[in-house]
Amino acid sequence: MTVIPVYNTLLVPDSFVYLKTDQYALLAGRQPEAEERVILLATREAQRRRDLTEESFYPVALSGRVAEVNENGFAVIRTGMRVNVDMLYVNIDHSIELTVSPRRDIEDLEREVEQEHAERLKEEILQTVQKYDWGRQVMLFIENLHTVSEMAAAVAVWSSMDAAERYAILEEDSKNARMAALEKMVYEFLTASRAANEAAGEQKKDYQKMYREQAIRRQMEVLQKELDEMHPENISDVRRFERKIEEAGMNETALAEARKVLNRLKQEQNGSMESGMLYDYLDFVTGLSWKKEEAQTIDLHEAEAVLDADHFGLEKIKKRILQQIAVMNLKRQQSGSILLFVGAPGTGKTSIGQSIATALHRPYVRVSLGGSRDEADIRGHRRTYVGAMPGRIMDGIRRSGASNPVMVLDEVDKLGVSYNGDPGSALLEVLDPEQNGTFTDHYMNVPYDLSDVLFICTANSVDTIPEPLLNRMEVIQFQGYTATDKFQIARRHLLPKSQTAMGIAPEALEVSDEAIRTIIADYTMEAGVRGLRKCMDTLCRAAAVEIADGAEKVEITPDNVKKYLDRKPMQHDHILTDPAPGIVTGLAWTRAGGDILYIETLLTRGSGKVTVTGQLGDVMKESVQIAVSLVKSMFPEEAEVLKENDLHIHVPAGAVPKDGPSAGITMTTALASLVTGRSVDPHTAMTGEVSLRGAVTPIGGLPEKLMAARRAGITRVFIPEKNMEDLDDIAPEVLEGLEIIPVREVREVLEKTGILAE
Repeated sequence: MTVIPVYNTLLVPDSFVYLKTDQYALLAGRQPEAEERVILLATREAQRRRDLTEESFYPVALSGRVAEVNENGFAVIRTGMRVNVDMLYVNIDHSIELTVSPRRDIEDLEREVEQEHAERLKEEILQTVQKYDWGRQVMLFIENLHTVSEMAAAVAVWSSMDAAERYAILEEDSKNARMAALEKMVYEFLTASRAANEAAGEQKKDYQKMYREQAIRRQMEVLQKELDEMHPENISDVRRFERKIEEAGMNETALAEARKVLNRLKQEQNGSMESGMLYDYLDFVTGLSWKKEEAQTIDLHEAEAVLDADHFGLEKIKKRILQQIAVMNLKRQQSGSILLFVGAPGTGKTSIGQSIATALHRPYVRVSLGGSRDEADIRGHRRTYVGAMPGRIMDGIRRSGASNPVMVLDEVDKLGVSYNGDPGSALLEVLDPEQNGTFTDHYMNVPYDLSDVLFICTANSVDTIPEPLLNRMEVIQFQGYTATDKFQIARRHLLPKSQTAMGIAPEALEVSDEAIRTIIADYTMEAGVRGLRKCMDTLCRAAAVEIADGAEKVEITPDNVKKYLDRKPMQHDHILTDPAPGIVTGLAWTRAGGDILYIETLLTRGSGKVTVTGQLGDVMKESVQIAVSLVKSMFPEEAEVLKENDLHIHVPAGAVPKDGPSAGITMTTALASLVTGRSVDPHTAMTGEVSLRGAVTPIGGLPEKLMAARRAGITRVFIPEKNMEDLDDIAPEVLEGLEIIPVREVREVLEKTGILAE
C-alpha cells in the first residue's frame, strides 16, 4: 500500500480526501493511480519528507483507496477503516515502512440516528448556500454528500482546527462521540461563514466614504507639506522618503522606480497591507549606500601588521592577500581574482576575512550560504509575493552601510539545489566581474553596482562546488595547523580571549606551557583550532568557579588538566604492534584534517568472490577492482589462491563513510602482501592513486596526511613522485622524523616494502 504522510488534514472513515496530483506525488513519491490502496499517516507538524522521523507521526492512521484521478488535477481518495501503526521505520532514502492492524470502532450509534443527523446537517448547509448565493456548482456538490463524515471533510479545509484537534477526531473510538465532534466543526464553519458574508455586505457601505476621504487626504498632503517645512523635526514618512531619495545618489533606473513606489505610497491608506509593503521597499532602497566610495591608499606595512596580529602562521595566505591589496593600491579600484579559502573547520578562513576588512579600513559583513537551496536567497523574492524580502547579498550590503564592504560568503560548498532553483548559478552573476556591475535583485528590481565589493568565499572542500562557479575563483588552501602553531595560537589568542569572556583577570589564572601541549596532544584531533578553543573555554569556566568561590589564583598543569576539562583524553590512532600479511597502513584526508586508516584483507574458503566492507564509496570500490587486477598480473602464480578462496577487504571504522582514490596504492600493497604471505612494516604508510598500468598518480591533502602519520608514530611514507613539490608548503616540524619516499610505479612500492624482490 502507498504510504502518504499528510499534515493538518481531517482524516475520518467513510469520507473523501482531495489531494492535487503533484502534491500526491510529492508526498507519496509516485503519481496516483486509480484503485490504488493507500495508508494516510497524520504528522504532528509540517515537515518536508526528507526531515520526517519515526517520532513525526501519530499512532493511528487511516486506510483508503484512490477512487478517482480527475481531469482537474485532483486525486480523490475514498477513506476506509482506521488502523493502528504497530511499527514504523523511516529509511535512509526517506521511504517509510510500517506494519498496521485494524482499529475497531465502538458501535454506540444507530444507523437511523446517524442518517437523521446527516439530513438535518445537510439542510443547514443548503440553506446557507442558498441565502448567500454561493453558486450552483456548490449546491450540486453539497447535494451529493450523504454522511456527516463527508460533509465535515468537505468544509474541513476552511476549519480553524489545528492538527492535534483534527487527529483527536481520528483517534476517537466512539462513533457517537466522533459524529458529535464532526457536527460541531461544521456548525462552527457555518456560523463563521454567515458572519463573513454579513461583514462583506457592511463593507459595501464603506466604499461611499472612500471618495470623500481621498479628497480630504489631498488637502491634508498640501497642509502637511507646509507643516514639514515649518517643523522639520516632525517630518512625515512621505516627506522623509522624498528627501532620502533625492539625496541617495541612485542611478536613473533606481531613481525612477523609487519615485514610482513613493507615488503609490501616497495614494494608499495608512495601515493597509499594500502601504506596509511599499514602506518596507522604500526603507530598504533608501537605506543602501548608492554612492561609489573613493579609492583609498592602503599602507601595506599596516595591513601586514594587522594580519600578523590577528592570525599566527598562514604565511603563504597572508602573502597572497598582500599581493591583492598591492594591486588594488596601484589600480585605485577593486581588481584581482575572487579568493576562495578552502580548508578544514577552525583553520581561520572566516576570521581572516574580518582582518582583511580591518586592514583595508572597510566595513565587514558575513553572509552564510550553508544549506541555501533557493535561488531567491541570492537574488531576492519578487515583490508580487507576500512576505517578499531582498536576497542575502543585498541585505549584507545594507547592513554594511557602504558600497564597497569586504563580504565573506561562508560555506559556498554547502549550497543545495531544489525545485526553487540553483543558488550556485545565481551566485555566478554576483561574483563575475563582467556582470556584477549591474546586479539586479528581484526584490529591488533595479540594478546595483557590486564591482567595488571585495568578495571572499570559504569552503571545507571544492568537491561539491559547481565547476562554473569554481572557475571564477582562485583556490587558496588552508592547511591544518601543526602542534607548534596550535600552541602559539592558544597562548597568544585563544586563552586570553577565553579569560576575558569569562571575566577572569590575567593574574588569577596560570596555564603552564606543558598543560597547553597536553591539551593539544591528548584532547584535540583536528586540523583547525575550534576544538582547542572549546577546551580553553572549558578550562576558564572551571577556573571561574574556584575563583568565584574565593581562590586567589588557579594553576593548571599537565597533572590536573583532566580534572578541569572533566573528560577523558581522546584515543588517537596508533600503529599496529604485530605486523601480519594482508594489513597495510594508509593515509586519508577528511574535512576535519588527516587520519590514518588500515586496509585489512583476509582469505576464506570459497569460490573467488570479493567482499568489500567499511562503507566505501564508488571510487574506493573501483580502487579495489584495480588492485585485484594488478596483483593477478604481477603475481600470477600466487594469485591462484584467489580462485579457490573468497577475498574479504575491510577498511575500519565500519561506521564512517569513506571515498577517494588515494587508497589505491594501499589496497594493491595489502593484496600483494596477502597472496605472497609477506607482511609490511607497521611503521610504513602510503598514499597514492594507481592506474591499471601500475602507475602511481598524485593525490591531494598531503600536508594533513603527513601530520596524521607523524601523530600516529609512522616513520616511513610512500607518496607519488609528482607530489614532491607539495613538500615545500609543509612545516619542517611535520617532516622531521619522517622518511618520505617518492614512487612512480606500484612495483617500486612492493620492492621497497619487501613484498617483491628487487
